[in-house]
Amino acid sequence: MNHLLCGLAENPALPARLVDRLIALAMAGVEVPARCPSPEFLDELVRNLADRADLSPAQVRTLAAHHEHTAIQLAYGGTLTAADVDPKVQPYAAIALLDEGRGLPEWARLLAVDPDPDVRWKLASVPQLPPDVSETLAADLDLEVVGELALWTTNEAVAARLARHPHAEVRYATARNESTPSTALATLVTGAGLAPARSCLVCDSRDVPFVHDPYCPDADCSLRAGAACDGTHDSTVHETWLGALRNPATPSEVAAPFADSPSMLLRWALAERTDLPQDVYARLARDPVPGVRQAVAGNPAIDEGLVRTLAADAAREELRALAGHPRLPLDVLVRLAGATRIGPTLLPRIASATVAELVDLAASADASVRMLVAERRDLPDEVRDALADDPDAAVVKAVVPHPGLSEGQLRAVVARHGVRVLARAATNPDASGGLLAELARHEPSVRRTMRAVATHPNAGSEALLPCLATDDERARRGAAAHPALAVPVLVGLLDDADADVAQAAAANPSLPLSVMEDLVRRYAEPGVTRPVS
Repeated sequence: MNHLLCGLAENPALPARLVDRLIALAMAGVEVPARCPSPEFLDELVRNLADRADLSPAQVRTLAAHHEHTAIQLAYGGTLTAADVDPKVQPYAAIALLDEGRGLPEWARLLAVDPDPDVRWKLASVPQLPPDVSETLAADLDLEVVGELALWTTNEAVAARLARHPHAEVRYATARNESTPSTALATLVTGAGLAPARSCLVCDSRDVPFVHDPYCPDADCSLRAGAACDGTHDSTVHETWLGALRNPATPSEVAAPFADSPSMLLRWALAERTDLPQDVYARLARDPVPGVRQAVAGNPAIDEGLVRTLAADAAREELRALAGHPRLPLDVLVRLAGATRIGPTLLPRIASATVAELVDLAASADASVRMLVAERRDLPDEVRDALADDPDAAVVKAVVPHPGLSEGQLRAVVARHGVRVLARAATNPDASGGLLAELARHEPSVRRTMRAVATHPNAGSEALLPCLATDDERARRGAAAHPALAVPVLVGLLDDADADVAQAAAANPSLPLSVMEDLVRRYAEPGVTRPVS
């Protein structure tokens, strides 16, 4: 019954005294591993308990003592405090609190000189460190520690200095850090006034020239794919350029010349930037690589002239990307809707359309245009109602989840279009329990309809029973977790053959207190860790 106890640990209605009993069970397993049913069960039980929002300070401290990874979970969950942690005993929990801004500065100074390089490496990933701690880590003898600091530090002076580090790997990390000053990034890209790096990870471990075999048989090899060094650390320099091009802090005038780079990866990264001159985007729009052209088409920074040029002769994938432009002219949008399959998504230009524009688009003769409008969820009532009466099932399917549709409208939609709209009708927030029950009983049944009904807040027990009778695991789990499920049915699900369904039932807040107490009494009596199956 491991899964039942794990479900109870998730149950928000579980009283504090029963939470204490489950914590006692977990701690008994820690203290006497031979009596614990399984490490996997124990770990899941503790994880679920640690995720609870109602833990008392004493319960938090007890769980934190289970294992340091639990203390880390509690730290990031906001329940562990600085008073609960000894950084010498649980250094990673202390680092998690520092990362959350709730640790003590003296911890950082202590851990920056910890003899374990893994601890120092983890500390270096904390963005907001005291300046003296950043300086200590920047001088660390372990390259990985310095590289991690270069990647995450928000100290601009430290980042600028690390951009000139003699090891190419540290420079590569600095190029990806958005806190690196733009002048330092420009230097990394152009090399102006920058001494060549003395080493890289490749020449640290291999005789040069060396090119890493893409099918390297060495299981212990840590070199990245494409790693190569001919004495100039070429692959790491290329990665540094790539990191800088993806970094919005890199000046656009430094990035723009890469439009003519022989490297497809560099051109692709450049095409995703939003701060380039329009002539650079125009050059990239003619790139021989489809991915680069598609990146340009999807870039919100391209102007209307280029948008119209691309709409006139771009390939289908590029047109689909272009449809997401936030300032797309509506006449272009109308053409794109008929020329490419955009799918059920709310486009930015539709989201920002005025009421007058929506009225015009909703009256379009093209159903694909009307379908795009129907994806909005704040349409004027008259537009929403007109789309709900649309003769095209795809349009109706798009609008049927819209709030405000009446019970009669939803039933009329289902009567006209049947299985094509059932699943989305079941997601309508105003769907009544009675309608949801009818949708769940519809023949033929629709799997996605069952899943939607099972998690709908308006679903009653009558609607949930057909979801339990299906063979769809997601629908059954959702129904078992629904607080409106009839109590006798809910209690019966504790013996379900599907352990996930039974666990969902145990986590259901409608589970009677007497049943919770019985489960804990049977499987987690104080001082006893019984074998569980």
